[in-house]
Amino acid sequence: MTDLPSLPFGRTGHTSSRVIFGAAALGGMSQRRADATLELITEAGINHIDTAAMYGDSEIRLHDFLQSQRDDVFLATKTRGRTAGDARAELERSLERMGVDTIDLIQLHSLAEEDDWQTAFRDGGAVAALFTARDEGLVRHVGVTGHGLRIPKMHLQSLAEAPFASVLFPWSHAMTEQPEYVADVDRLTTHCHAEGIALQTIKSVARCRWDDTDPHFSWYEPLAPGDALRRAVEFVLADPRLFLNTTSDARLLPAIIEAAQRFDGRAPDAALLAQDRVEHGIVSLFDGGLLEGTR
Repeated sequence: MTDLPSLPFGRTGHTSSRVIFGAAALGGMSQRRADATLELITEAGINHIDTAAMYGDSEIRLHDFLQSQRDDVFLATKTRGRTAGDARAELERSLERMGVDTIDLIQLHSLAEEDDWQTAFRDGGAVAALFTARDEGLVRHVGVTGHGLRIPKMHLQSLAEAPFASVLFPWSHAMTEQPEYVADVDRLTTHCHAEGIALQTIKSVARCRWDDTDPHFSWYEPLAPGDALRRAVEFVLADPRLFLNTTSDARLLPAIIEAAQRFDGRAPDAALLAQDRVEHGIVSLFDGGLLEGTR
């Protein structure tokens, strides 16, 4: 078993583990379990943490860890604020909750809807406020995230207007069955790779949406540990431009970490991936219509 693969995180100057810890997993945990989870990712060599102001108590759960480990991790959070005032207030709250002076990456969360986009980019919007916070030293970089099939196009629209350091979008082998989305992702990844913009992926180990309304650790049903999950991880890592953000179901962390540690650089066989989709019922979480709801 080898170390986790790593990659420069775009033009930020940081070399991040290609497996990024999705700290939404901490949101509903006790502090004791959160501490154990953070110990696990540290031992595995994950040096990049991605949280958000809206992930329950995630930022609070990170507080004590960051007091001793702040210099060892690239710290990212997100804001849903679309106006300057809302985004600034949420950023300052995140700094206070995590007990840090600076965040490495602040991301506009789920900037997918045109009306939200217009609000964020206009005078008095969140975009200018976050870049002002960068100039003040409160954050080092600004990024943008999103969900659903429209998001690669929206990211390209955002990148045409502001120098974002990173983007985040859903990507899995199930989504390769949606040709228009594949083409949009290809355009986005080609542009970002050429411009030194980091490419983060989410939902890589998703199986499908839940068919009930009971509470779960993740809003989608993930794959169980096993070969199908391993191949789902390998599918993302086989593209050397991409980072993989882990699922909010922390029970899968050991399996995802092991898959990444064992990854040998080769893409999984396409026939096996197709077989996995049939045998495990792996489908895209988004369809551009009724199943386009964002998370």
